[in-house]
Amino acid sequence: MKITRIEAVPYSIPYRKALKFASGEVTVADHVLIRVHTDEGIIGVADTPPRPYTYGETQQSIVAVVERIFAPALTGIDPFERSKAQQVLGRTIGNNTAKGGIDIALWDIIGQATVTPVSTLLGGYTDSMRVSHMLGFASAQELLDEALHMRADYGITTFKLKVGRRPLGLDIEACHVLRAGLGEDVDLYLDANRGWTANEALEVLRQTADVGLSLLEEPCDAKEALSRRRLVDKSPIPVVGDESVPTPGDVSRELLAGGCNAISIKTARSGFTEAQQILGLCEGLGVDVVMGNQIDTQIGTLATVTFGAAFAATTRRAGELSNFLDMSDDLLAEPLVIRDGVIPTRRVPGVGAVIDDDKLDRYRQDKD
Repeated sequence: MKITRIEAVPYSIPYRKALKFASGEVTVADHVLIRVHTDEGIIGVADTPPRPYTYGETQQSIVAVVERIFAPALTGIDPFERSKAQQVLGRTIGNNTAKGGIDIALWDIIGQATVTPVSTLLGGYTDSMRVSHMLGFASAQELLDEALHMRADYGITTFKLKVGRRPLGLDIEACHVLRAGLGEDVDLYLDANRGWTANEALEVLRQTADVGLSLLEEPCDAKEALSRRRLVDKSPIPVVGDESVPTPGDVSRELLAGGCNAISIKTARSGFTEAQQILGLCEGLGVDVVMGNQIDTQIGTLATVTFGAAFAATTRRAGELSNFLDMSDDLLAEPLVIRDGVIPTRRVPGVGAVIDDDKLDRYRQDKD
């Protein structure tokens, strides 16, 4: 089997409700659908989310690098030759989500060709993932109302609160209001998206010591090496690396330098192949992981569930899997369902992301 063609289809679907956080705001899913075609008629599918404020990628840059650089170099390669494909992709610096999308699409082809779910190929640990929901910037009462709705309607009992780049008092108040309103049986953790200094993060931790927070994600910029190391040393809870650790090399650097002591794995930026390498590093060093979210569509969320359910270590914590609920529509022919706080894997060959072509035609941005 050989790769014959790679498509990068830009599309745009608005959100019903914007997600606001320290490093940006998302109102529209301006994503790129990746489709890798083969000479046997099997097509691998993946989704790529541009995040210019995090990785520097835009919708236009993803289309350009896939069509002009990756597609010509990968055409003619057997999709099973994943290491060869990784070497080809690695010749180009950056472009994390474009590379990750192609890698997921290749795994999708392999699963279809072997008539095996990709989650089984990766490890097959379990058949579902518990769901964590991200809460964006809003008043404390609005955040509590949203969390109560997510628990009542979807059974979600883990919440990540976006904080940073606003008065500390608002974030501290939100932590206390959420804990008081949700009770002790709900897991709460924070993500500052590099929006604090290390001293600000320590002050928030001091004033929320009685809240029972479980994680603190990317509190300050990794370039603040000394202060971040001091924060990790003093923090009573794990400090999670996210934007600072998109590749295995970055993970090694931050863990060994003491810049974090837990890692967010995001398949949208690492694909499945590098995500395995990152997971192996973390397991070998005894470091906790959480399956993160790039404000993914249902296609991207399904990829996260596929990988996360494959390993014991990635199922110990709930994965960030629910923010597609804020989108006005999606491209999946069979929508994802959150029930009793979990999303199941798809027990079909490949990843299981079947695209509704009518919807793709409606939302694609490259129509003549």
